[in-house]
Amino acid sequence: MANHEERAAAPTLTTMLGTPVTDREGQLRGRVKDLAVATGAEAGKVAGIVLKTREGARLVPARDLRRTPSGALELRQEAELQPLSGGEDYIFLRQDLLDRQIIDVHGRKVVRVNDVDLQWFAHNGSEDLRVREVEVGLRGAVRRLFQGAVPASALNALARKLPARVIPWEFVDVIEVDPARRVKLKIEHERLAQLHPSDIADILEELAPAEREAILTTLDEEVAAEALEEVEPKLQKSMMESLDSETAAGIVEEMDPSAAADLLAELPETRSEAILEEMAPEERHEVEELLVFREDSAAGRMTTEYVAVGKSATVADAIRALREFDGDVESITEIYLIDEKGVLRGTVPLARLVLAKPETRLEVLAEPHFVSCPADAHEQQVAELFDKYNLRALPVLGEQGKLVGVVEADHVIAFLRSSQ
Repeated sequence: MANHEERAAAPTLTTMLGTPVTDREGQLRGRVKDLAVATGAEAGKVAGIVLKTREGARLVPARDLRRTPSGALELRQEAELQPLSGGEDYIFLRQDLLDRQIIDVHGRKVVRVNDVDLQWFAHNGSEDLRVREVEVGLRGAVRRLFQGAVPASALNALARKLPARVIPWEFVDVIEVDPARRVKLKIEHERLAQLHPSDIADILEELAPAEREAILTTLDEEVAAEALEEVEPKLQKSMMESLDSETAAGIVEEMDPSAAADLLAELPETRSEAILEEMAPEERHEVEELLVFREDSAAGRMTTEYVAVGKSATVADAIRALREFDGDVESITEIYLIDEKGVLRGTVPLARLVLAKPETRLEVLAEPHFVSCPADAHEQQVAELFDKYNLRALPVLGEQGKLVGVVEADHVIAFLRSSQ
């Protein structure tokens, strides 16, 4: 990491704005108005510089510029100044970043940009200008506040005395709320998607509504669903109401059926029905089954995503069922044994499958006694059963002992949190 002196001497967006740009004869052609930064494979490289000229804003490719000993910029002989079309596939540092909120992917938080640190690099006999860091602390704010009012030497001396609070460019994720330009930032949002859902949820809770929508609609639906499940219920409702029905349905389809039913139950009936109509038939049926139960009952807290096999099944059959399971395999802690009528006959802890031979019958591995509860059991009773028997999952039984769902430990924790 560079020391304070090296940082202060390096160019920044603020110090470059207004820099004169001349032709080879020394005639002023314009002044720097903005920097256009590439995305994708060239992410962080300054691809062009926007000039303020008498004819209006013009974009000149960075390769057509060179630095002069005085610190000014000079156009090469073959340089072309192009009018801005509005469809450029760049991030404009002044327009898109300065004073905007960004995601510090490394620090898992939302911060505001005060300045952008740049650096010149030698490349193929010329120089490339690249974004090095984003400044989010006092130093960048002070530099901008006194830029033009204090001599550059004095301002640099002041900057050296202030602590650097920066984020390396590779840990920055741009929040883009303009639908027309959202696609170009896909690569940055792929990095955001690598965060834990809880971290993404924390970030979403810090953002304004339009920015939340931008993030949700850019993330993969499965990632968005996992993050949404971690958001507190009132905010979940607000976020779902801000999305169009098709987008909302795609996210809800990827949610745990129990969480999806809880969310839809909080929405106005017309909105809930509109989302259900856009969902795939199988996922819609699962959620609709749960919507008929009281939210404070075991059935209202359960998920219908579990692994059940016939009571005469073997370990090999159970492993095959796990491989074919479409839900979240990491949430599975038990295999359920049912008879031909769907009645629960036993439970097998997942850990026991690891040590057993493939041909072993599951009945041999099943718990001699298992704990279950009726579908209409109150959620408080469910929580007491988890506490008393140190459960990881609780099968929920309907009429005549049929297995209808499973309450997982996460569901109980969510209920206990909301009741505090």
